[in-house]
Amino acid sequence: MVGGTTATDFDLKVSFLPIAGKGDIGGGLIWRARDHQNYYITWANPLEQNIRFYRVVDGIRHELANFNQIISVKTWHALQVIARGNRVQVLFNDQPVIDVSDETFQKSGKIGLWTKADAVTYFDDLPVSYTHL
Repeated sequence: MVGGTTATDFDLKVSFLPIAGKGDIGGGLIWRARDHQNYYITWANPLEQNIRFYRVVDGIRHELANFNQIISVKTWHALQVIARGNRVQVLFNDQPVIDVSDETFQKSGKIGLWTKADAVTYFDDLPVSYTHL
């Protein structure tokens, strides 16, 4: 997680560079995290050529959306989340790819970066813009 940063409604964007991995590759963003078992997550996966959005409740992932996308390795990409109330939009390289409404996590939570397995991924630039409604 990113320090003590918490947010409810925000624009969160990260630049990432997927380098390597046999079991998995790529990276993503976590937000509205209550703890290590309850949060939203989206990630871009060059092995599967897709972007997915999940809610994780009590450590169990529930897929909310999938978008097939060509994702190059060893190329910088941008992944962005725009969260407003129960609506979440995901952009990949500034193009909208996912738009979902979900009521699970409505309160403020931590934000963070994510990789898994043996993925080697570099992250850079993590601006967060807060929206006060």
